[in-house]
This record gives sequence, structure tokens and C-alpha cells, in this order.
Amino acid sequence: MKGWLRLALVSWFAIASATASGSDIVTELGLREATTPVRQDPRWSASGPIVVRVDSAERAAEMQRIAGDRPVIAVTSEAEALPVMKEATALMGYCSARLLDAGPQVRWVQAYSSGAERCVVLPRIADGQILLTNMQRISGPEIAEHVIGMLLTFTRGLNGYARAQASGEWQPELIPMSQRWELTGRTMLVVGLGGIGTEVARRASALGMEVIAVRASGRPGPDFVAEVGRPDALLAMAGRADAVANTVPLTPLTRGMFDAGVFDAMPAHAYFLNVGRGGTVVTDDLVAALRGGAIAGAGLDVTDPEPLPAGHPLWSMPNVIITPHVSAGSDLVRERLFAVAKENLRRYVAGDPLVSVVDPERGY
Repeated sequence: MKGWLRLALVSWFAIASATASGSDIVTELGLREATTPVRQDPRWSASGPIVVRVDSAERAAEMQRIAGDRPVIAVTSEAEALPVMKEATALMGYCSARLLDAGPQVRWVQAYSSGAERCVVLPRIADGQILLTNMQRISGPEIAEHVIGMLLTFTRGLNGYARAQASGEWQPELIPMSQRWELTGRTMLVVGLGGIGTEVARRASALGMEVIAVRASGRPGPDFVAEVGRPDALLAMAGRADAVANTVPLTPLTRGMFDAGVFDAMPAHAYFLNVGRGGTVVTDDLVAALRGGAIAGAGLDVTDPEPLPAGHPLWSMPNVIITPHVSAGSDLVRERLFAVAKENLRRYVAGDPLVSVVDPERGY
């Protein structure tokens, strides 16, 4: 076989493989596809370099194969991207005011995060000059398992036993049996029944919990969610919950939504678990609820401010678990991220409908 033909076949198989894996991930995660091809969007550019953040030379080569004749400039840092932004028409992997200021021709940004609050406030994204897509749902399994892990840490007394172990103390009666729950029959309220919330609900249901949920649209949920209410039902539903999982994004409508009213509505034995955004919680109200016994405990992967300053009361509370915004990470999530990135790159170059397009007004 001639060299050029072998190279062509290798490239074809590489593109086919990348496309298949991307298509599979879109179906697997239930990613939302735009209703119209991006070529019909006036912001679409059929030419010009695409600056792409990668983690290896192999990944850079793969991105270039998918883009075909469209030039891909692979970078590993913002500093490396800055000098090449002048001619770029698309940017993947960064949502940076500095890079967009240096890239006046950029018309599409692919964020590598699911949260879009730092992107939608940038002027050219906020006013619709730049099309924004993000990584909705790619970390749903990891984050959902983190929620369940924090809940089990409380309900099996693992946080208390870990402290006893650190002191070298054998205390079988440390956690009363009344505080070591069976989860079967308990109620989990999921606030924000999107990709992450749905995965939390799936796992809570599998553990025998009744799952109820709040979502902005009020649309019915999957079969394993017994009831879905709109945001105006939050207080009433919180009053029925043994655990409340916050998975909402940070938007003008969700900022500070978990306040004293919500914590006072929750049963005193209930746990609050936050893997959404710290800014959705009024931190002073949470501290007061924990101190006053309005709720039994809080598992926090996100805080406000973030990170918490030294000496903040949440650090030292025995009924609080804090992890440093790590719930989205796992051994598998990077490959899912790049599968979605590759699929959206393929779609963008071809002018096809993109997935996970962000509405700047809604913030997600």
C-alpha cells in the first residue's frame, strides 16, 4: 500500500473513531443538541484558526485530524494562547476576558467546565456576539457519587469515627444507633434536576430512598423521581426531606436561594449537601442553622467565599464535611470531556448543530 493511501486510511479511521465516540457520549449523557445547524448562525466562521487547549501532543494531533484543513493551534496554558489569539476565530478550553480581548475575531467559545457563570458575564458573550458551549453533564456520575458519599459519611457516622481513629480511640458507642440511618424509606430532595441532579436522584433511588425534586421548568422527571415541583415549592418540599442536595448552577435567580427560610423549613435531623455553587447559599444563614440545630449537618464541595478563609467557623464544625471543589474529578472524566470537545469541534467545522449551547440570559 502506498504511503499516502495508508496515511489517508489512518486519518479516516481516526476521524471515524473520534466521531463515533463523540456521538456515543452525546447519547449516553443526554446532551442537548441545538435545533439549527451552526452554519446558519451569523456568528459561525467557516475559516480561521481554532485555538484549542490540550493535554498532550497526541490530543493535539487528534484535534487537527478532526478539523481537517481548518488550522488548529494547540496550547497548554493561557500564556501560550495569548500571542496567537489575534487571528483566532474560535477558542476551546478557556473562557478568559484576557484571551477574548486579545482575540477580536473569536465567534465561538467551548468552555471545558459545566458552570458558565464566569463566562456569561464577559461582555461579548453576554451580548450574544460569541456563541458559548460548555461541558454540561460530563461530571454527573462523579458528582452524584460525591453527594452519596457525603450523605453516607453522615448517616453511618464515618466522620465521627474518623476523628476517633485520628486520636487512637476505639469508641463503638460514639455514634448512637438512632443517628446511624438505613436510607431505605428516607426522602432525598434534589434541587436542580438537570444532568447532575438526575444522577444524584438515580443513585438515591437505587439506595431505596424516595426522591422528590425541584426544577425551574417543573417538567416531570424520570421514573425514579416520585415528584417534581417548581421553585415556589422549595420550602414545602424541604420540610419533607431527610437530605437536600443542591445541584443548581449560579444564576441571578439562584444566588442566595438557600437561606434561613430553607434551613428553618428542613427537619432538624436533615442534611444539606451542596455540589452546585457556593453563591447559591447564604453562608451566614447556613452557619447559624448548623449552630442552632436547625439542620443536622452540611456536606460542602463548594463554599462562599471559596476557598473559605482561615478561621472561618465552617472549618471547625464537627457536623460539617468540606471538600475543596473536587467532586467533578475522576479517573474517567477527562476522556468524557475530550470526547465532547472533539464532537463539538467536528460539528463546528462541518457547520452542524452544536451540543450544550449556553443561553447567556439563563446562565446555563
